[in-house]
Amino acid sequence: MSLYLRILSYLRPYLPVFLLAVVATSAFAALDAFSLALLIPFLRTLFADPEGAAAGTADLPADEPVGGSDLLQSLMDGTLGRFVDLGAPPDQAIQGIIIFLLAIFLVKNVFDFLRKYLVAWIEQAVTRDLRNQVYDHLVDLDLVFFGRTRVGQIISRLTHDVEQLRTLVTKELAKILSSVFELLAALALMLIISWKLTLAAFIVLPGVFLIWGPLLRRVRRGDRTILNLAGEVNSHIQETLSGIRLVKASAAEGHERKRFRGLTWSYFKAFIRTERFRALSHPITEMVGALGTVILLWYGTRLVLTGGEIGGEEFIGFLALSMKLYSPVKYLGKLPAIIQPGLVASERVFEFLDAPVEIRDQPGARTLEEIREGVEFHGVSFEYRPGEPVLREIDFRAPAGSVTALVGPSGAGKTTLVDLLGRFYEVTDGAVRIDGVDIRDFSLASLRDKLGIVSQETVLFHDTVRANIAYGMEDVSEEDLRRAARAAHADGFVQRLPQGYDTVVGERGTQLSGGQRQRIAIARAILRDPPILILDEATSALDSESERLVQVAMERLLQGRTVFVIAHRLSTVQQADQILVMSEGRIVQRGTHDELLARGGLYRHLHDLQLSGEQAAAELVGPSAPESRHEGPEPRTP
Repeated sequence: MSLYLRILSYLRPYLPVFLLAVVATSAFAALDAFSLALLIPFLRTLFADPEGAAAGTADLPADEPVGGSDLLQSLMDGTLGRFVDLGAPPDQAIQGIIIFLLAIFLVKNVFDFLRKYLVAWIEQAVTRDLRNQVYDHLVDLDLVFFGRTRVGQIISRLTHDVEQLRTLVTKELAKILSSVFELLAALALMLIISWKLTLAAFIVLPGVFLIWGPLLRRVRRGDRTILNLAGEVNSHIQETLSGIRLVKASAAEGHERKRFRGLTWSYFKAFIRTERFRALSHPITEMVGALGTVILLWYGTRLVLTGGEIGGEEFIGFLALSMKLYSPVKYLGKLPAIIQPGLVASERVFEFLDAPVEIRDQPGARTLEEIREGVEFHGVSFEYRPGEPVLREIDFRAPAGSVTALVGPSGAGKTTLVDLLGRFYEVTDGAVRIDGVDIRDFSLASLRDKLGIVSQETVLFHDTVRANIAYGMEDVSEEDLRRAARAAHADGFVQRLPQGYDTVVGERGTQLSGGQRQRIAIARAILRDPPILILDEATSALDSESERLVQVAMERLLQGRTVFVIAHRLSTVQQADQILVMSEGRIVQRGTHDELLARGGLYRHLHDLQLSGEQAAAELVGPSAPESRHEGPEPRTP
C-alpha cells in the first residue's frame, strides 16, 4: 500500500487540476450512459400504438408504469420531458428526442475534450517533476554510487522507467477513474431498469478476478526482468559508443555485435515469455463477457416474453447499457496485468531516489573562505570496499602556496588521494585538514569552490568553447575568459576554429584533438582562479612543445596557490617543492627531485626507466616532429 500511496503523491501538487479532470470524467460517463438510456423513450415513441396511452407509452393502462419502473419514468420526465413533449404526435416527439440527444452528445464531447486535455497536462507535469527529482538526486549522489552502477542502467531508469511510472500515475489512473465512473453510471441506469437483469449481468464477473492470481505473479517477475535487461542493452550501447575508437582499432565489430545480439535475444525471450501471460487477459475477459451476455440474453428474453416485468424497449436499452458496462469491466479485469510495468518501474525509480547521499554537509557546516596555512593529511586511510585498503596511513603537509607532486606506478593511489581532498569520497580513517580544520566541517559547496581540477580524463560537453571554459561560472567577462585561454596556450587554436569561441566542440569534445581538449580543460581551471589546484596528468595529452609553453605560462599563474600535481612523466615535477613517491597506497619516499635522485630507491628507478625510454623513442622518431603529429588532425567543422 505504501508503494501506491507514494506513486499517487506525485499528483498532490496538481490536485485542483486533477479534481477538475475527475469532474469532467464523471460528467462524461454519466452523459454517455444517459445517451444510451434515451433509446428507451425513442423506441417507445417509434413503435407506440397511435391509439395508445400518452407520454409515449404502449398499450399498457395509463396508471401502470412502463416496464414496472416508476424511477425510470421519473428520470425521463425530469430530463427529457422538460424539453420534449412526449405526448405530441410520434413524428414531432421523435424529432424532439433526436435534437435532445444531439445536445447531450455535444455536451458529453465537451467534457470528453476537457478530461483528455487535463489528463495530458497532468501527465507531462508529473513526467517533468519525476525526471527533475530523479536527476536532482542523481547529481547529489556520491562517486561510490556511480562506481557500482552502470551508466546505461541510470539512463534507462531516468527515461524508460520514468515514462512507465508516468503512465501509471496519470494515464492508467485516468483510465481507472473513467472505467469506474462508466461502470457506476451504467450500473445505476441498469438498476433503474431492472435489478434482476443487473444481477444476471454480474453473475460471471467474480470469475475474472479469481483467474488473475497465478498470472499476475508471473507477469510481475517478467516485467522486472524486462526492465533490467533494457538497462543492460542501454549500457552496452553507451559503452560501445564511448569506446568506438578502441572497437575499430581492435577490429572487434564482430565481437561487439555478438555481445549485443546476445543481450537483445535475452530481452526478446523475456519479453515474449511475459507477454504470453499478459496476452491471456484479453481472451479470458472476452470469454467471460460473452458468457455473461449469453446469460443476459436468455434471462432477459424470459422476463420480456413470459413475466412481462419489462418491455422490449427497456430490454434493448438495458442490452446497450450492458455492452457499455462490459468495456470498463474488461479493462478493470485486465488492470492487474496492465499496471505491472508501471509498478515495477516505480520500484526501480524509487531505488534510485532512496539511494542515500552519504557525503553531505554536517549541521552548522562552516564556509571555507581562504587558505592561509595549507593542507594536511593526518593518518588517512581509505577503502572502496571493506577489507581492501587503497590508501594506508597517509601523513604529509602541503603548505599554502606550495607545489606537491605525487608520483608512483599506476594503481598506487595518487588520484584517490586528491579525490579525498574534494570529499568525492570520505576517508575511512584519519582526517584531511585545511588550516587545521577537518574538511568535513566545511560546506561542500565552499570546499569545492576552492578547488580547480584538471584530470587525466578531459571532460568537455557538447557546447561552445566559451561555455566549456566558463563551465559552472556566471557573468564571466570576455577578457577574463581569453586571458585564461592564452595562459593555457589555447587562444591561438581557438581563434582558428570556424566560429572561434562560439564553436561547438561536439560530444566529449570530438571536434578537437586530444591536446586541444586538454588545454581547454586547463583554461577552465585557470579561469576559476582557485586557491587549490589539482593537476592530474594535466599535460599528458600535449606534445613536448605545447607542454613547455603551458608550463611556462602556468609557472606565473601558480604563484600563491596550493598545487597538487600527479604525473607519470617525472620531467613535469622537477620544480615541485616536495615530491611524494607512492606505492601500494603508501608514501614510500618524499623530498625534492635532487634529494630523491641522490637517495635512490623507487623514484630513482622510475627516473632511470623513463630516461632510457625517452632516449630510445628519440632515436626511433628522429630529431623533431611537427605538432600535428602529436595533436592529430586540424579541428573539423562542427
